[in-house]
Amino acid sequence: MAASELVLVLDFGAQYSQLIARRVREHHVYCELVPHSLPMSELLARRPRAVILSGGPASVYGDGAPRYDPALFDSGVPILGICYGMQLMAFLLGGRVVRGERREYGRTLLMVDEPEVGPALFAGIERRTECWMSHGDLVLEPPPGFEVLAHTENSPVAAFADKRRRLYGVQFHPEVVHTPRGRDIMGNFLFGVAGLGPTWTPGSMVEAGVRQVAAAVGDGRAIVALSGGVDSAVAAAMAHRALGDRLTAVFVDHGLLRKDEPGMVIRTFRERLGDSFVAVDAADRFLGRLARVREPERKRKIVGEEFVRVFEEQATRLGVSPGGFLIQGTLYPDVIESGGVAGLAAVIKSHHNVGGLPERMSLGLVEPLRNLFKDEVRAAGEELGLPPEIVWRQPFPGPGLAIRIIGPVTRTKLAVLREADAVVREEVERAGLGAGLGAGPGAGPGRSSQGRLWQYFAVLPGVRSVGVMGDERTYSYTIIVRAVTSEDGMTADWARLPHDLLERIASRIISSVPGVNRVAYDVTSKPPSTIEWE
Repeated sequence: MAASELVLVLDFGAQYSQLIARRVREHHVYCELVPHSLPMSELLARRPRAVILSGGPASVYGDGAPRYDPALFDSGVPILGICYGMQLMAFLLGGRVVRGERREYGRTLLMVDEPEVGPALFAGIERRTECWMSHGDLVLEPPPGFEVLAHTENSPVAAFADKRRRLYGVQFHPEVVHTPRGRDIMGNFLFGVAGLGPTWTPGSMVEAGVRQVAAAVGDGRAIVALSGGVDSAVAAAMAHRALGDRLTAVFVDHGLLRKDEPGMVIRTFRERLGDSFVAVDAADRFLGRLARVREPERKRKIVGEEFVRVFEEQATRLGVSPGGFLIQGTLYPDVIESGGVAGLAAVIKSHHNVGGLPERMSLGLVEPLRNLFKDEVRAAGEELGLPPEIVWRQPFPGPGLAIRIIGPVTRTKLAVLREADAVVREEVERAGLGAGLGAGPGAGPGRSSQGRLWQYFAVLPGVRSVGVMGDERTYSYTIIVRAVTSEDGMTADWARLPHDLLERIASRIISSVPGVNRVAYDVTSKPPSTIEWE
């Protein structure tokens, strides 16, 4: 996906690298994450208007520490180094980087020294402001030609710049919410220093996606994998705008959807797409392949492969294959978290639409949302005129309830989990907390939903316990309730739901869902690896 106002983030392995790209996008500037192994010639060939060097866990003096060609700093491209990125810039350009006497981590008071004249990195920022630090090494002396812009009690050079060459560095992390003025500092770099414009809008996102589909498919035909969620719906709408009647939307009911979802999806999209919509009941097929499978990653891959095989069969039946295309709603977080940018971060999961696809496919793959974050997809959906009940639908994983059941999947377990999950969703929404991102229609990129619910659901852990219900001894399942807050699905924290809401949820599940005698609330800050939550 091309953009005239392109910012590239060189990933040196920081846990926050994806957030840098996310924050740049919030300013309506197009940005991509690229590995630090990308040769400088290839980087410059993309003609970025600015480059950001991410943080990372290494020391510039460590064996095998990631480096980059120092000629980048003479390329004329504005550069911002963050944490390790700043230390690397100082190290390569002749500054002095040392191991600090103590690690500086957490909220820290930043003292700004830069005068507010001209395009200043700290223009409009208080002279004393809070920031988030996470480093052991520090810059003791800036490189020749650089001036100190800010310091902390522990870091004499917490920010520096060579303004003539538009080279800037900050020791802290402006991309995290714990740096309250971080958004403004990023904006000062993008607009004041790099001279960029806010051109990455919902309209440009849609235009880019439509252009990508049209270029990939050409005069051919395609099917779009439709689940009823926002991602596949937006991908379908983009593809339909590009291809018209050369596109067929195929909905596959794999038997792993939530309560009443198959009917809702079929009604909604048959009404909108008419003869261009096909529904396939493949529940027996998927459940047969999942029988006795315990490991969640294997479940994902099985579901992913079986999806593709069904789509291939439908493509042949519809006359799309051979030579046709499969369009699906892979998002940028899917790509990043599945190691798709080939950076240092470990592959932490394999969505069916990224890591689970089979190596051999008879259909060409087209992913018009591959470079979009979730809220950008929602904004594009509104731009395309999709109804709010689709645009603001709660995110749901492609493998469905299969990876919210710990252990083997059975019809009995699915029935129990469907009913319990329906109770969770009904009660949360009845309490007024279930508005998708929590910002409501029209939120769009850049409008924070921090502290609002991103997802809320039930999990069946496969644990049974003894209990007494109505003077009878029971041996029944425990249900785990999970609710998380997030801005964009890249990071999450457990939601502090009101106690009376949790009480209503537990009471309804125990009294109305056969086979359940206990309900537990999950308060971990990161999603367990066995539970798909995005």
